[in-house]
Amino acid sequence: MISIQKIIGNQKLVQSVVSNSLKSINAIRSVPVNGSQKNSTSTPVLNRLNLTNKNNQRNLVYSYNELLNSHIVSGYNNYVMGGRRNYSTNNEKIRNVAIIAHVDHGKTSLVDQLLRQSGALKDVKDERVMDSNQLEKERGITIMAKCTSFTFNGYKLNIVDTPGHGDFGGEVERVLSMVDGVVLLVDATEGPMAQTKFVLSKALQAGLRPIVVINKMDRNTARVDEVENEIFDLFATLDANDDQLNYPTLYASGRQGWAVKQRNDDQKNIHPLLETIIDYVKAPQVKADEPFSMLVTNLESDPFVGRIVTGKIYSGRVKIGQPLKVMDIDGNILESSKVTKIFARKGIERVILEEGEAGDIIGIAGFPNATVTNSVIAPEGIDKPIKANPIDPPVISMHFEVNTSPFSGKEGTQLTALKIKNRLLKELESNVSLHVNVSGETFEVKGRGELQLGILLENMRREGFELAVSQPKVVFQKDEAGHTMEPQEEVIIDVDTEYSGAIIEKLSKRKGDIIEMKQGMGKSRLVFMVPSRGLIGLRSELINDTKGTGVMNHLFHSYVPHKGPMDNREKGALISMMEGQTTAYALSSLEDRGTLFVGPQTPVYSGMIVGENSKQNDLDVNPVKAKQLTNIRTVSKEEGIRLQPPKILKLEEAIASVKEDELIEITPKSIRLRKRELDMTKRQKIARDKKSEYNA
Repeated sequence: MISIQKIIGNQKLVQSVVSNSLKSINAIRSVPVNGSQKNSTSTPVLNRLNLTNKNNQRNLVYSYNELLNSHIVSGYNNYVMGGRRNYSTNNEKIRNVAIIAHVDHGKTSLVDQLLRQSGALKDVKDERVMDSNQLEKERGITIMAKCTSFTFNGYKLNIVDTPGHGDFGGEVERVLSMVDGVVLLVDATEGPMAQTKFVLSKALQAGLRPIVVINKMDRNTARVDEVENEIFDLFATLDANDDQLNYPTLYASGRQGWAVKQRNDDQKNIHPLLETIIDYVKAPQVKADEPFSMLVTNLESDPFVGRIVTGKIYSGRVKIGQPLKVMDIDGNILESSKVTKIFARKGIERVILEEGEAGDIIGIAGFPNATVTNSVIAPEGIDKPIKANPIDPPVISMHFEVNTSPFSGKEGTQLTALKIKNRLLKELESNVSLHVNVSGETFEVKGRGELQLGILLENMRREGFELAVSQPKVVFQKDEAGHTMEPQEEVIIDVDTEYSGAIIEKLSKRKGDIIEMKQGMGKSRLVFMVPSRGLIGLRSELINDTKGTGVMNHLFHSYVPHKGPMDNREKGALISMMEGQTTAYALSSLEDRGTLFVGPQTPVYSGMIVGENSKQNDLDVNPVKAKQLTNIRTVSKEEGIRLQPPKILKLEEAIASVKEDELIEITPKSIRLRKRELDMTKRQKIARDKKSEYNA
């Protein structure tokens, strides 16, 4: 609770609190950030309020503390109490750092401790506070790169938390342009993994100096000496220069909240890491005296000020009301406008600044058409955009279509091709690794992997979209001689040694080449080079073959000559030939045919896939058949029908199992597999035509 003396002693703050007691948003927003107050709706009430009355004082303190939790006054409070004036600092006192690592190596947990021990998260008890997206909380992974900031020993530290999964590598690539150093986290047990190699290579190419932190030192399985050697070998393999090879190494436990420079040091707090960042990472190399320029690397949205573009200031200063222009990567002017607000991050809060200076990472409002990779520059003095880091090409594509099934429109609200198109174009504004090609009412979406496209589809279905998507396909290229080139990925699989033989056999059928094999403590690490098309559907098979103990990670490596057809024998489908509700009587006779995807009393339609056939051919079945009733009586009691629980398909499983002539029907409530051609007679004719062409 803030004291009543502090509130009453500040006239503008009293006006803001009184405005909140009136429940008027316009009154709250009437408190300007520049200190002036004109035509405030709270002024008449303020004049009638007797602040010497104890009841009025108590109500005022209560209103202030309620208002303190809101987005608007949280930023305003930083201004009134001095935070707004003191938070911006000289660029020699700024350090911009990204936390990079493989998935599940502890980046977000480490950022939690940095925020807590710097004082930026005094009252927050939640874990992984940077994973603010609902899907991030559910899956326990970071999907989007996010920036936070705090002060330590007089320095302002801008920290960027990045995703660790290879499918979201584009997030890492775009944020490296606004930092001056990286903290490379490596698991003390697993050592460098596929994504470790990817993010480190991008950081070294950008000329950044890394700080290595060996995390999860509290585990009994830590193998520190081996991991240190593997890290140095990785640096050497990636052609790091002498300055980058001379990296400092710290040992930490992000969950327990400590870091040390030597293994035998006292494990007190995370301060040694913060001190190393200040000493080792250079201050931003900027041009403070030149006109303003900033590269947009992230987008945010605010209900009051609209789009907020975030990035690092490369030169000059910016103030509220200053006119600026937006330029794309080709040098075309997209819009000209004035800065309406300037924001910065303090912990997990957004605070308002009066101005931003070179080297800092800020967000500015007032430019509704600006997007990622655009440059926001002064209207005069700069005629070229800031060069953005190149992004690796996508390797997987899927076709998004309007849902045309008989159940279309029953569960969703966003149904038309126009709404799907607008949603995909909106996604392109912030997701630089996605590509979208429009062809009538069909949209080809290209991305880094099945998980990235699956996250996009999951977000769309939660927003009320209904759509149908096709089987994921690999993006091929042509070389100079016209030969077909396909993407190849480096695959690392950790399994129990007893399953290693089965995994090697499975990958060899998918044109995979084993390049490394390590064994120890009953575990095997297998490293393969596999065509990207050989990875489609592999993860679910790996889980089944290893009884849930296998872990697979993969990363795009290069384009290689096409390796020819694969021996990929797929199981057939059980296809409903009738529309209606399934019955237990009908399903009981289908269980011996394969694995069912539906249970009793489930609505189905003709052409919908209700299960997986145990054989390779498709089979049309009647899952809605009812038992015929008769008046014949019997002495023996009828046996009750007992069914096995159906296999309920998740979105990722549907993407992995869908075939070329099938579609995934995605709605807010259901995920169904269906044949592209619903009519059974037409499907049979298409199959006969294909067979005759093959025989010819």
